[in-house]
Amino acid sequence: MVARIYKPARTAMQSGQAKTHRWVLDFEPSEPRTVEPLMGWTSTADMNGQIRLYFPSLDEAVAYAERHGIAYEVFEPHAATPKRVSYSDNFRSDRVVPWTH
Repeated sequence: MVARIYKPARTAMQSGQAKTHRWVLDFEPSEPRTVEPLMGWTSTADMNGQIRLYFPSLDEAVAYAERHGIAYEVFEPHAATPKRVSYSDNFRSDRVVPWTH
């Protein structure tokens, strides 16, 4: 039973940074999912897949895993890309550097 500790990325529908400041502890699946033959639903007997714990900092998540004897792996977040300006900002009249060809 290995746990993943990571900081979630923002969703594709999200332009802000909401729900990306806390750390998450998830358990790796211990067995593969199976397909139910009649309806085609996927299922698993692994109950740890339903557990997701949130922590305000990485240190608290690591301390929890060590306190409870859970093997863990930490995934560091990627560096944020710089904020892009809109296309219309290229043609603003109050630009610091004038736009020329």
